[in-house]
Amino acid sequence: MPAAEARHEARPASDLDTLLALNRDYIRSVQASDVGRFEEILADDFYCSNPDGSLIDRAAFLKQTAQPVRITGLEALDVMVRIMGDFAIIHARTRYTLPDGKPGGGRYTDVWARRDGSWRAVSAHVTRN
Repeated sequence: MPAAEARHEARPASDLDTLLALNRDYIRSVQASDVGRFEEILADDFYCSNPDGSLIDRAAFLKQTAQPVRITGLEALDVMVRIMGDFAIIHARTRYTLPDGKPGGGRYTDVWARRDGSWRAVSAHVTRN
């Protein structure tokens, strides 16, 4: 491995790299109903605004996430990360396939806070087209 690559790999991940990886984990965890990963990345005071207008806390979100999803191929597009010190906002568009094979999509906004040196999701807002 060239020395430049070795130095690059040895550097700690930037906040942007970390948040992009967490965003990928978040989307993958929704698709896979991965409650365990959400338990790791959600703040204790996390809240989510669902597409139906309901506002749920962390416990209700984890219960909701445990249910198998009916969509497939969930992906995040046009991801925009805005970092403001120990606070970050991620805006993105989603695309997926509905159970009847038709395309679906929406948008989400996730709010992250650095707490005790780690990024935690504190809020999410989800819409569907």
